[in-house]
Amino acid sequence: MRAFLCALLGVVLAPVIGGLLCGLDRRISARIQSRVGPPLIQPFYDLAKLWGKERASTELWQPFCAAAGLAASASAAALFFSGGDLLMIFFVQAAGSVFLVIGALASASPYSQVGGQRELLQMLGYEPLLILVVVGLGLAAGGFGVGAVLGLGEPLLPRLPLLFAVLVLILGVKLRKSPFDIAASAHAHQEIVRGVHTEYSGPYLAMVELAHLYDIVLILGLCALFWACAWWAMALLAAAAYLAQIVVDNASARLSWRWLLGVAWLGGLPLAVANLVWLYAR
Repeated sequence: MRAFLCALLGVVLAPVIGGLLCGLDRRISARIQSRVGPPLIQPFYDLAKLWGKERASTELWQPFCAAAGLAASASAAALFFSGGDLLMIFFVQAAGSVFLVIGALASASPYSQVGGQRELLQMLGYEPLLILVVVGLGLAAGGFGVGAVLGLGEPLLPRLPLLFAVLVLILGVKLRKSPFDIAASAHAHQEIVRGVHTEYSGPYLAMVELAHLYDIVLILGLCALFWACAWWAMALLAAAAYLAQIVVDNASARLSWRWLLGVAWLGGLPLAVANLVWLYAR
């Protein structure tokens, strides 16, 4: 019963937290650019506006893919908050990303096709790194359950510093921040056409955006697990990682997918493997 209540609480609170974080992101980005910026709750206004629009899609697959992607993201968040298995959480969230790509590639639009292909390349870059981070957390905690990490009683960051650096790299990709936003941008400072999101509209786009809010909270939750000995320390670590992404986003421009794969495979992969070897050697 306790796990069920925690899962339900996560499903309800995760999009609220994610929406507030997105609103804070817009405000900080606006101040960096010497603008006033939108209200803090602007993401919720945007979602309400999208939900009120007419249901229309260019392909029959898109409504299903939008709903399935939202269900996968919500399920991953529910598993995380209920103390579920990290490996299961990884595969569930990956399924949500796959559904987003399927919906984009189902359309004949060249912008949607390019966005879907870029999204696949991003997944090719960060998903192997993410599974290595999850494996590292599981090995260090002696179990792959979120409860095992929380019950460890000591911070994992001193033992997994390189894996945390890799997770921060993944965070930039999952948040769709520059210079990693090759499939779609979180802000309108790159291009008019939104890549993988181009053919989603109305309530279906609202589902995609809502799934993104779940993903934000999930990836920041993984960051927080690296210092899971105190709630304030977890919140502080996640906040620092999120703020760093905002600063980097406003200080850099989009780079090519070849650069992204190079950073992931030639930079992130050796760091992750080195940390796992060091952890095993200890």
